[in-house]
Amino acid sequence: MERVAVVGCGAYMDSGYGCPGEWRCLKAASLGDGKFESPSSVVSFIKCECPGRAMVLTTGMAMKLSEIKPDKIYLSSCLVNAKPGCPYSSADEMAQAIENKFNVPVVQGTHEYHG
Repeated sequence: MERVAVVGCGAYMDSGYGCPGEWRCLKAASLGDGKFESPSSVVSFIKCECPGRAMVLTTGMAMKLSEIKPDKIYLSSCLVNAKPGCPYSSADEMAQAIENKFNVPVVQGTHEYHG
């Protein structure tokens, strides 16, 4: 089973936009739905806090504390598809920063669930 980490948008989680932290990402990973190619084990869920300066460091800390390097890191659908988008960094920039630091593939998005 593939081991994955998920990075969610803290602003969405804190604002109550249907992202409690985040059952849809966890469901998609468990079932192999959406962007997950097969059922996956979520080894960490990272909350990106505005303005996102610590996101890469927090991702590294999650890997260190869990003692598990994920096979892939997913940027949550709420982070990737936010409207309006993140004023501090694009999903492409976030993905590139994580990939460059940890040499782990980053997938943009997690699920296609609505409501």
